[in-house]
Amino acid sequence: MNRAEIFWISGPVLKAHPEGDFQMKEAVFVGDDRLVAEVIRLDVDAITVQVFEDTTGLTPGMVIEGSGLPLAVELGPGMLGAMFDGIQRPLRAVASIYGDFIGTAAVVPSLDRERQWRYQPAVEAGAQVSGGYCIGEIQETADLMHRVLVPPDAAGTVEWRAPEGSYCIDKPLARIRLPRGLVEVSMLSRWPIRVPRPFRRRLALERPLLTGQRVIDTLYPIAKGGASAMPGGFGTGKTVLQQTLAKWCDADVIIYIGCGERGNEMAGVLEEFPELEDPRTGRMLMERTVLIANTSNMPVAAREASIYTGITIGEYFRDQGYNVALFADSISRWAEALREISGRLEELPAEEGYPAYLPSRLAEFFERAGRTQVLAGQESSLTVVGTVSPPGGDFSEPVTAHSRRYVKSFLALDRDRAQARFYPAIHPLQSYSEYVSSTAQWWQHHGGVRWAERRERMLALLQEQARLEKMVKIVGRDALPPSQRLVLVCAEVMVEGLLRQSAFSETDRYCSPEKQAAMLELIDYFIQRAQALVEAGVDPDTLLTLPVVRGLQRMGEDIDNDSLEDFESLTHELDDALDALAPSMQDESGEQQVVGE
Repeated sequence: MNRAEIFWISGPVLKAHPEGDFQMKEAVFVGDDRLVAEVIRLDVDAITVQVFEDTTGLTPGMVIEGSGLPLAVELGPGMLGAMFDGIQRPLRAVASIYGDFIGTAAVVPSLDRERQWRYQPAVEAGAQVSGGYCIGEIQETADLMHRVLVPPDAAGTVEWRAPEGSYCIDKPLARIRLPRGLVEVSMLSRWPIRVPRPFRRRLALERPLLTGQRVIDTLYPIAKGGASAMPGGFGTGKTVLQQTLAKWCDADVIIYIGCGERGNEMAGVLEEFPELEDPRTGRMLMERTVLIANTSNMPVAAREASIYTGITIGEYFRDQGYNVALFADSISRWAEALREISGRLEELPAEEGYPAYLPSRLAEFFERAGRTQVLAGQESSLTVVGTVSPPGGDFSEPVTAHSRRYVKSFLALDRDRAQARFYPAIHPLQSYSEYVSSTAQWWQHHGGVRWAERRERMLALLQEQARLEKMVKIVGRDALPPSQRLVLVCAEVMVEGLLRQSAFSETDRYCSPEKQAAMLELIDYFIQRAQALVEAGVDPDTLLTLPVVRGLQRMGEDIDNDSLEDFESLTHELDDALDALAPSMQDESGEQQVVGE
């Protein structure tokens, strides 16, 4: 085993004289406590190592031992419902040893070696298998079947397979004859966190990740397999919104990474998540969730590794044929860890002190998202949503600016909206999504026949509203002509009725796509009728006095997802109110016409 002797220490970064050959990204163990670390630089007569645990007490002269293997995570049954730190140590097991704080060098296996799982084989001896092939299944939770896969680089003949029964995760379940020899396959496998898991090919992003939040699904959709950034200053509700998406999105598996957030905030997450009910199944949400917590008071190097740990676990479930959603909170804290380690390495800083390789590291992370055909042939997806915490809400700072280069959905959170208790506080004019054209066909088959067209009209209305509000501050609302005041009225109805959503309402906290399409259609219909009325001489401000318009603004809370027929009743009520308001006119034949019909 290769060894090295420490001669230089700076926080989590060590330098040592090697005795033998080390490799880049090799996992090593430091000192008598065998702290987990990773080689990050190789020189002629020295290696540089970043330590993922507290380095207090380390001194020059201590020994570093190499493992000969890259830093990897353990993959297998038992991850769902578990809480890990940035290097996949179970938080509960570590806390039982060290109390409320994660201790140094807690030698705790990532996955339970003692628990037995009921295994159902899916192959027979003599079968030809290849990488990614399912050799058996375990009913890990009531709603998720865990599939035991052949390693990606293995293809051969099954010489032996275990019978149906209960086994620990490290017990052999099959032996496969390869050209290089026999390979044993068990439930437990390991994979380097910085190496993307292979797949057969990428697929086009055609379906939206349904979140139940109208401003996202209707205006700025996130595609299944897509990448999204959610920037916002302090207090804009990034964490709350991301937890809402984790609860309501239509993914099979949720990976939530608390990367560098405040300890008390993550403590609340760790307490609340296990108590949340999964709206899809009625069971506990943790049954399909993996939590990874690395708070700001934990070792900074482990923060840098945590997002790679999370996305590797996500790829593992993706390879089993599941749709996975990964939420990273936040990318900025991860980038700060890169900056601190880069500073201790005395590297030449780029803008605002971040390392010059920040863009490439962000690209490596976001580009591991995608909708894929896995090695076994199934279609699955890994969607990545990362929050960004720009200082002072400045979206031109490096992390936000570089993140938007690698994502196609940009959900900008606005401090003014958040302070006005507007939820979700997504600014409709600073946000955008490039998944609109790819998801439009899906919407056409789920109630939104003219979804793209209506969506464009709503965005144009918001743009015009923003322009007119600047004029109102100068000349006042009464100085505007009726057509411009109508824009402000219609925009107010649309914002209140469609974009605002109540997280406290049992009815409105989640909005089905069919209900969203119906709401969008009804608001668009109201705007068309209102325009005809104003052209006929009706004062636009009188529209806001109609009780039915108040019903439009509250239809998200008043109409249930399963009561779409109520939209027809509301439409008839709207027609009656507008017809009563409309002035009557005579056509050439002398017959009476009502404006708007």
